[in-house]
Amino acid sequence: MAQHPSASPQQRRFIALIVAAGLVGAVFMSLAMTNTLSAFVASITNSNDTAATGSLVLQETGATGGAACNSTDGAGGISDNAYATCTTFNKYGGSTTMTPSNAAGTTNTVSTTVNFKNTGTVAANAFTMAFGACTQSNNGAANGSATDFCSKLHVKVVSGTTTVQADTTAAALANTTVTLPASLIPAANSGTTVPFTFTTYIDNSAGNAYQGLQASQPITWSISS
Repeated sequence: MAQHPSASPQQRRFIALIVAAGLVGAVFMSLAMTNTLSAFVASITNSNDTAATGSLVLQETGATGGAACNSTDGAGGISDNAYATCTTFNKYGGSTTMTPSNAAGTTNTVSTTVNFKNTGTVAANAFTMAFGACTQSNNGAANGSATDFCSKLHVKVVSGTTTVQADTTAAALANTTVTLPASLIPAANSGTTVPFTFTTYIDNSAGNAYQGLQASQPITWSISS
């Protein structure tokens, strides 16, 4: 590279430094391109890094199996699918001809059994049975004048030999939640069912004013992890 004849000694030295730096840079780049300065390298790439959630699915069937209601039967998104409404199984029996009785297990009582299991992949840590409000309505054209029929409808719930809800009235159960024993929590995806038997009867103190009446009470079953 020719230097301008009028350049000062300082300028010529500066130009010379730039040229020298350029040459050094070119040498290092050349060495890098030819791997002269490379080091040994060993590496591992983990290509199977995944995570997924399991599921809790509560299934209800009748005493002999058959039709089933599942917590995933709800419409909409996944949050909706966890909460389904089932009208298939009437825990209180659905009888329209009950008459007053002395106690559960005696004349004019009605028993209904349902089974529950966890068909999901996640183990449940809790199982609850929540009773909603009890509402009264007329059962046909001829009915009595009483307004507290829910206080005359008795309910008792057992699972095998375990009493999970002692004999009480539907009115007393309204808006209450029963935490079921750990032994009754259905295991995940095991096929094992847990039975519950409801026994209902009309209190013996119900007189003519309670004829032609009926009571309704929703029950919500929930398992949680």
